[in-house]
Amino acid sequence: MNRPGADLRLSPRERLAAAGYALLWWIALPLAFARLAWRARREPGYGQHRAERLGRHARRPDAERIWVHAVSVGETRAVAPLVEALARERPGAVFVLTHMTPAGRAAAQQVFAGLIGAGRLESVFAPYDIGFAVRGFLAAFRPRVCLLMETEIWPQLIRLSAARGVAVALVNGRLSERSARRGRRFAALLEPAVRAIALATVQTEDDAARMRSFGARRLAVCGNLKFDLAPAPAAVALGRDWRAAIGARRVLLLASTREHAGQSEEALLLDRLPAERGGALLAIVPRHPQRFAEVAELARARGLRVALRSQALPAPDDEVWIGDSMGELAAYYTLADAAFVGGSLLPLGGQNLIEASACGCPAVMGPSQFNFAEASRLAVEAGALLRVNAADEVWPALFGIAGDPARRAAMAAAAGTFAARHRGATERNLTALAALFD
Repeated sequence: MNRPGADLRLSPRERLAAAGYALLWWIALPLAFARLAWRARREPGYGQHRAERLGRHARRPDAERIWVHAVSVGETRAVAPLVEALARERPGAVFVLTHMTPAGRAAAQQVFAGLIGAGRLESVFAPYDIGFAVRGFLAAFRPRVCLLMETEIWPQLIRLSAARGVAVALVNGRLSERSARRGRRFAALLEPAVRAIALATVQTEDDAARMRSFGARRLAVCGNLKFDLAPAPAAVALGRDWRAAIGARRVLLLASTREHAGQSEEALLLDRLPAERGGALLAIVPRHPQRFAEVAELARARGLRVALRSQALPAPDDEVWIGDSMGELAAYYTLADAAFVGGSLLPLGGQNLIEASACGCPAVMGPSQFNFAEASRLAVEAGALLRVNAADEVWPALFGIAGDPARRAAMAAAAGTFAARHRGATERNLTALAALFD
C-alpha cells in the first residue's frame, strides 16, 4: 500500500523517460564496475562488497527497519544526530545505513560504533539505481521508512520503494539554483521521483520553492542538520594537545581540499604561498584519503619540508603537516589560527564550513559555495567567515586573520555564536518525520 504523499502516476512522456533511464543503466552497468576496479587501485575499499551494489544481501530477520542513505563522509556525520534521536524514540528499530563510497562506510563504523555494537545499525553499500538491484535490497531489508540525505534523488530507488509501501523522505534537502537549472533538462525523469517522495525536509525556504517547482507536495523547512553536529570532545582535546605541543607558532589550515578536472586546490595555493611566512606551519587535510600521498608530494616538489600526521607531530623546522588521518578534522580546526575551507576555489560548491564555526575557527572560503549557500551567507553576516574571489586572495586573508590577535578573537567568538544560533534542525526533523511512522 502506498504511503500518503506518494504519487506514482506517470504521463506517457514520463514513462518513456523512465524506460530510457532504465536502459541507460543496463548499458552503463559494466562501465560502473570497471570504474570501481579502476578506483580500487588507489582506494581498495571500492573493490570490496561489490555484490551489495547489485542488491545481493541475505534476507534479514523481521524488525522495524529504517533505511538511511548517506552517500559519503559528510552526509554520514551530518545524519548522526537524527539517527541517534530516532534510535532513542524507537528503541525497537534497526537502521540500515547505505553509502556510495568506502570512506562513508568507514566513517559509519566510527560515528555509529555504539549502535553497531548494540546490533541496531548495519552499514552497507547502496544498490545501484537499476530495477533488480533495488528490488533485491528491498527484499532483503524490508525497510519501513527510507531517509535520503540532501540531494540523493534516485528515480528508480524512490519509485520502487514507494510502490512497495516504503515511506520515502528526503532529509536535510537542498537544491541550489544551479542544480535546479540542470534538473529541468531532465524534468520528465525527476518530477515523478519527487512526486513519489512522501515528505521532504529542506534547509531553507529557497530550497522549498525549488523543490515545489519539481512537484514536491509535502515540505517542511527544518534548517541544516550540520549545525547540530557538535565536535567530538576527544577531537577537540586532541587539537588542544597539538596546540600545546606546537607552541606559539601560527598554524594555517587548508581543510577538505579537493581536485577537479586536473586541477587541485593544494597546487593552486602552494604555488602562491608567500616566501615570508614568519615561521607559520601550514596544515593540509585533503578531502579524500586516496590523495594524502599525492598532496604530500605536491608540497615536497615545491621545496617544502613535509611531515605526516600518521608519523609524528611536526618538528620546529617542518613547514607543512599533512593530515593523513580520518575523523580528526575537528582537531585541526581546534588547532588552527585560521582555516581555508576547500571545495570552494574549484566549481565544487564548497565543503562544510559549519564544522569550522562549531570549533570556533575563523574561516575563509573561495567563490564556489552553492552547497552551503545559505550557511555561508549567514556566516559572512555573522563575522565568522571571510569570502574571497580567487586563489590569490586566500593567503592574504589567512595571514591577515592569524596575524591580528584581536581580529582573530572576534571572528572566533562570532563563529561559535553563529554555530550555536542555528541549532535545532534535529528536533524539527523529528517532528516532521513522525507522521511517516504512524
